[in-house]
Amino acid sequence: MHPLLAFEGKRIVITGAYSGIGAALLELLRESGADHVEVLDIREPEATVEAFIETDMGNPVSIDAAIATLNSEDAPPIDVLFNNAGIAATHAPDKVMRVNTLGLKRLTDRLMPDMKAGGAIVNTASIAGNGWPGHLSEITALLGIDSWDEGVAWVADQADLVADGYLFSKECIQVYTMRMAKRATELGVRINSVCPSPVDTPLLPEFRQTMTDQAIDWAIAAGAGRVATAEDQARVLLFLASDMAGYINGVNLIVDGGFGAAMQTGQAAFPT
Repeated sequence: MHPLLAFEGKRIVITGAYSGIGAALLELLRESGADHVEVLDIREPEATVEAFIETDMGNPVSIDAAIATLNSEDAPPIDVLFNNAGIAATHAPDKVMRVNTLGLKRLTDRLMPDMKAGGAIVNTASIAGNGWPGHLSEITALLGIDSWDEGVAWVADQADLVADGYLFSKECIQVYTMRMAKRATELGVRINSVCPSPVDTPLLPEFRQTMTDQAIDWAIAAGAGRVATAEDQARVLLFLASDMAGYINGVNLIVDGGFGAAMQTGQAAFPT
């Protein structure tokens, strides 16, 4: 094990680790020496963890209860926070935004100040959020709202922009990652995101339902020619959380098997 990829003795918190990328990440962390992993999820992971806190990332009361437990007086500071929980647009747009964006923001805003210096935050975003430059002013307005109820009301008022919730929620995560980089530096930590293309997880059928088979299969074929595995993405999450990535901050790392490169260089075209 390379010492810069070792997680022994670090306190690690993961949201969404029951299945998919989160479950694969748990396995990689154990292989990298992690001996203190705490999971926030609505379902307890099958893998053994040091603590499981049942948490609904779309409910501020549930999130705040988890924060109180994590920041209890006798608890050591958190070294690594993986914001991995997320849902697809098979749910109502309001719920998608609450889980994918508002919940992530609330948890991170409140945990970051007490994290251990030298620590890292890694968000699971998506290439679906790459369209953020076209909505930057609106996203900035939403991210500037601290009140949960006001944020939910803003989402309801912007129904046309939010649409099914998924793309816009991931745009928000990419912008949030960049906006928080300066604040993270001031606190001695780092924040980055991983932006996957389609991944072979239990959520993939839901994405096929909302984005169509044609769009998903095209993104796979135009990239690596195979769908990403959960471990493909978990490896990158692990890297960004490790000391190997110690000078990386505020980056949305695209992990799409070359799909974006093919698009930007005219080697792949939208399906007709």
